[in-house]
Amino acid sequence: MGCAALRGLIRRSYCRSSQRGDRLCFSCQPYENGLRTHHIKRGLAIAGAALPLALATAERALAASVGRVPQMHIAEGFLPPFWAALWFAACVPFWVIGYRSLRHIVAQRSENRLLLALAAAYAFVLSSLKMPLVTGSSSHPTGTGLGAMLFGPWAMSIIGAIVLLFQALLLAHGGLTTLGANTFSMAIVGPVIGYAVFKSARRVGLPMAIAVFLCAMLADLSTYAMTSLQLALAFPSTPGGVIASFVRFCALFAIAQVPIAISEGMLTVIIVKALKAQSPQDISFTQFGGREVA
Repeated sequence: MGCAALRGLIRRSYCRSSQRGDRLCFSCQPYENGLRTHHIKRGLAIAGAALPLALATAERALAASVGRVPQMHIAEGFLPPFWAALWFAACVPFWVIGYRSLRHIVAQRSENRLLLALAAAYAFVLSSLKMPLVTGSSSHPTGTGLGAMLFGPWAMSIIGAIVLLFQALLLAHGGLTTLGANTFSMAIVGPVIGYAVFKSARRVGLPMAIAVFLCAMLADLSTYAMTSLQLALAFPSTPGGVIASFVRFCALFAIAQVPIAISEGMLTVIIVKALKAQSPQDISFTQFGGREVA
């Protein structure tokens, strides 16, 4: 009997051992594993569809109240030339380290290119889901925590910069003059904070799922704390200066960013669990090693 016919027979039959309340027999175990994989994929699809829908609904409501839809990240031409150039210069050392890190990752195992592409696509899609704010920026997930957990924070400085460059050129989100500022907040500060939280959580013995959730959530929130600081430095308030401006920008971002960061953390846990279920041999070569996501 061929494999396809055997699988069909198992699907149409009851396992005698299961009727007695025992564990599934050896021949039925692959079918049980297939059902488990199906449930994981279905949960991932539901979560992936629900997040864009919720963000799109909130975007339309907020855009109607504000009266305009600003660009995502810090918009093109929004920063004064001095600050735009300063943030570009601040990114250069991290880009050099990130380039070396990427070369090492690919040289170590050529199949890592697929996971690198996944990390880039995840960041691109999530950070394209924008909610406009009245600050010249916008609120959205970042998606950089996943790549930081897989390959470390330095690789994300290059991946994130490429993501932001494509968004500026293809989607008119962000901008070329503000690429340095957006890269520093989303592709450097966010991954560094998220990775540090992830390693610290694992070091103190927290479950992997909790560590993944904290990493993704705090990488998101730290990105917007940095963006608030960038805007506050460029546009200090007349009464109160940089500190008052920083608090104001943080408060405006927090309205939407806190629930978005929580949603991103939950979605990233689902993604990591799916990766562990579907490609354990690929995950074993990354920062996760062979440890279970539980």
